[in-house]
Amino acid sequence: MQTSVLERLDASVSRYAEKVMFKDPERSLTFGQFDVLTKSIGTYLAGITKPGDPVAVMSGRHVYTPSCFLGAVRAGCFYAPMDGDMPKARLNQILSVIKAPNLLVDQAHLETAKALDYDGNIIIMEEIMDTVVDEALLAERAATLVCTSPLYVIFTSGSTGKPKGVITSHLSLMTYIDSVCKVLDINDTDIMGNQSPLDYIAAVRDIYFPITKGASTFIIPKNEFAVPTELFGTLNREKITALCWSVAGVEIPAKLGAFDESKPEYLKKLCFSGSVMPCKYLKIWQEHLPDVLYVNQYGPTESTASCTYYVVKEKVDDDTVLPIGKPYDNYKIMLLNDDNTPTPDGEIGQICVSGPILALGYYGNREVTEETFIQNPLNPNYRELIYKTGDLGRWAEDGNLMFHGRMDRQIKHLGHRIELGEIEETAKLVEGVKDCCALYNKPKATLYLFYTGDATSRDIVLYFRANMPAFMVPRKLVNLEEMPTLPNGKLDMQALKAMFK
Repeated sequence: MQTSVLERLDASVSRYAEKVMFKDPERSLTFGQFDVLTKSIGTYLAGITKPGDPVAVMSGRHVYTPSCFLGAVRAGCFYAPMDGDMPKARLNQILSVIKAPNLLVDQAHLETAKALDYDGNIIIMEEIMDTVVDEALLAERAATLVCTSPLYVIFTSGSTGKPKGVITSHLSLMTYIDSVCKVLDINDTDIMGNQSPLDYIAAVRDIYFPITKGASTFIIPKNEFAVPTELFGTLNREKITALCWSVAGVEIPAKLGAFDESKPEYLKKLCFSGSVMPCKYLKIWQEHLPDVLYVNQYGPTESTASCTYYVVKEKVDDDTVLPIGKPYDNYKIMLLNDDNTPTPDGEIGQICVSGPILALGYYGNREVTEETFIQNPLNPNYRELIYKTGDLGRWAEDGNLMFHGRMDRQIKHLGHRIELGEIEETAKLVEGVKDCCALYNKPKATLYLFYTGDATSRDIVLYFRANMPAFMVPRKLVNLEEMPTLPNGKLDMQALKAMFK
């Protein structure tokens, strides 16, 4: 068994030293160059840190950022990535949680770092990239790592308004990457097209597929996702074969008519996750790229990115609802009722996850960790932690898991239990509705629908009245230019709730 991701990196470097590992529009790094860079950064950090220290990293969308991450790991530390474009208050919150003695930044983010409420040591990446490598020191630090050592801490939204730092171990990450590579058949001929921000959980695939399998990753400029013709041009120029994108990333090219101009000629594999896929857009991809492997993924950060998958073999229609599928290898999924009893087959219960892929908890937050990562109530005989996702699911007759929204998005209205996600999926079937979000104003017992697009309120209400029970027809419809989002790209529910009248 491998102790750490460093063993995987060393093995790939020995096989692929001259091959491009990471590339962006301005530069590229071979496996050999990446290796030297991580060792230089690691040597410097090892001289000023203790083994097991967190290293906060605030760097841009370029090839040197993964080098900073793995440089911290070479020092026997773990990294906490930060997006420098986030609001100052949010960055300060993250730093207040992680309490990292060192903050590694690129030159472009130096002024941002200096403006934060941070009294630790700020290190400029460009100034330590040529540090003379000390192999003996790095070997000492590597020997301090065990498979359950923290690898990274990624911050997610917290219900209290303070971000939660999810701690992922080397073992959890390696287990997940191996499972996904098996399903997607990722190998050393693949070239990934990175969409996700590098500080976000979804980016671990684009970073660790090269480290594990010898694949390459091209970091796509963020602005190209707003101009799909340029995006497809980049995919073809770089000969991208595999994409692991958010649902939004898959939607946008189909929405904006990119396939009318061209198509990704080299693409063989496409997996998507993060939200429910509107199949009217997936249908467009399938029509133009029928031989591509399409995989729907589901899972929270606390279970190392994704815990279930569904290979989409059927041709979808506009109203197709995709399963979230079956557990990856080394993942265990169970459904529990509110009283922690098992949910009968065919009924809806809370999705719970266990296995070696569970996070180590929330950094510096033992109380919330113990509330969320609990002893399996169905196992009284030995210690077995499970993570309660807060998501609802149901096992279908064919053995696939169906997603039924968030527990906190299930409401009681006019005596009826309603899934807000069902309201949204219905609204998306209305011609002229692009994005939408259903919310419930409980004090006023009013069902809201916020949406973008050129559909009228009358169009939507008439469609609902023709297709849904009266108690599920939204009473307040609000047409927006665009939906408000959080720094991580997720919908800003609080901003929408502020519009309640």
